[in-house]
Amino acid sequence: MNPLITALLITSLSTSTIITMTSNHWLLAWLGLELNTLSMLPMIMKPSHPRSTEATTKYFLVLATAAALYLCATTLNAWQTGQWTILHTPSPTTTMLLITALALKLGLAPLHLWYPDVLQGSTIPTALIITTWQKIAPLTLLMLMNTHLNTTTLMTFGLISASLAGWTGLMQTQTRKIMAFSSIAHMGWVILALSLDQPLTTLTMTLYIMMTATLFTTLATTMTKTILDLGTTWPSSPTLLTMTMITLLSLGGLPPLTGFMPKWLILKTLAPLPTLSTLMLFTSLPSLFFYTRLAYMTMLTTPPTTTNTEYKWRLETSLKPSTMLLPPLALLMLPMTPMLHNTT
Repeated sequence: MNPLITALLITSLSTSTIITMTSNHWLLAWLGLELNTLSMLPMIMKPSHPRSTEATTKYFLVLATAAALYLCATTLNAWQTGQWTILHTPSPTTTMLLITALALKLGLAPLHLWYPDVLQGSTIPTALIITTWQKIAPLTLLMLMNTHLNTTTLMTFGLISASLAGWTGLMQTQTRKIMAFSSIAHMGWVILALSLDQPLTTLTMTLYIMMTATLFTTLATTMTKTILDLGTTWPSSPTLLTMTMITLLSLGGLPPLTGFMPKWLILKTLAPLPTLSTLMLFTSLPSLFFYTRLAYMTMLTTPPTTTNTEYKWRLETSLKPSTMLLPPLALLMLPMTPMLHNTT
């Protein structure tokens, strides 16, 4: 793709998210969301492959449906209240339609079936943008509406997302699909945090973006597409693969790594609800299993010695500055928990 076109799309993507985050008008927020969607479509379509075309079509249809639901809800709200202000108290019907539309954009279960297919049909850098940056605008709208949202509905979305993503991710062999179900599970924890504490939501989302960006950067560097590919990447860069294994365990939420921090704080906040906190703990076990399986395939096994793996060390692995900056942040921030929790 022409560098000028790429720069235009990235600028449009960034500007649209900022428009949504700073708007106080339902239509202006909708404009930001739609500009965001339209900026993403050429990036998914870039490889000119039938699978990327299918992913682009699914992405467009699903997000167009979510936008139609959003417009229906906001128009109904303006009809009933006479104003378009986001912070104004909407009716219960409007609130439910808006939660459904934003959950569809976030890929929350049970509205998540489009999400793994779109990521599988995208390139790894595009999948990184979909799993991180594209979550910010809908989540910001949910945070603006937080005082009017039904806590039970949010907790139900969070529990279903964490449980379904964990069990469904067990059967996957493609790394992008595994990361898609990982994203759905983490968004379940984020939505659960949203129903409890807004600063905790910000911290959880920030750490999720950091850890996901670390893993996607590694996958892009080693050109890993499937679980079997992980077993052959060890000769390329042993140090990078060691960091990848520890990052996978951090995503699973194992102490003393960074990924343990948000789950620990959320479960501490959930202490008055023992049943829900116990269920969330159980749902994290399947996710931890497929992260551990990826970590096992990364460096704890020795694949068959084929010609490709035997001479792969001869290929030069180019490491970008972000590849060396992100892993320490994704692994070593647990001691900073009090400072981060108090400043978000």
